[in-house]
Amino acid sequence: MFVYRITPEKDLKDEINLFTQKNNIKAGIIICAVGSLSKAVLRMSDETIKHYEGPLEIVSMQGTVSLDGIHTHLSFSDEKGIVRGGHLKNGCKVHTTFELAILKYGGTFKRKFDVNTGFKELYMD
Repeated sequence: MFVYRITPEKDLKDEINLFTQKNNIKAGIIICAVGSLSKAVLRMSDETIKHYEGPLEIVSMQGTVSLDGIHTHLSFSDEKGIVRGGHLKNGCKVHTTFELAILKYGGTFKRKFDVNTGFKELYMD
């Protein structure tokens, strides 16, 4: 298992990708994530991109990581407690801290383009 902290102003998606590459994580599952964001960028199920200004409190994050990239969904609440969520995109900036735990899986995750979905999808070795 890997546990680490991402510091303020870092791009969340970039940092998770860098950590995965640096630690040669061929397959991992995000099991815990807590922290805050000053900005968030999410893709919705209809593929629209939404931008949010913080401070925002992380309430949930789950996904898979691999050397081929990450697939992560994120939920956060604003100052009124309103929760929003979607697919993590670049542009999410850490506010005060972000703590992440990744459980390493014994095999390998690959992301391959799927003509039926139009996205790179997960394949396990």
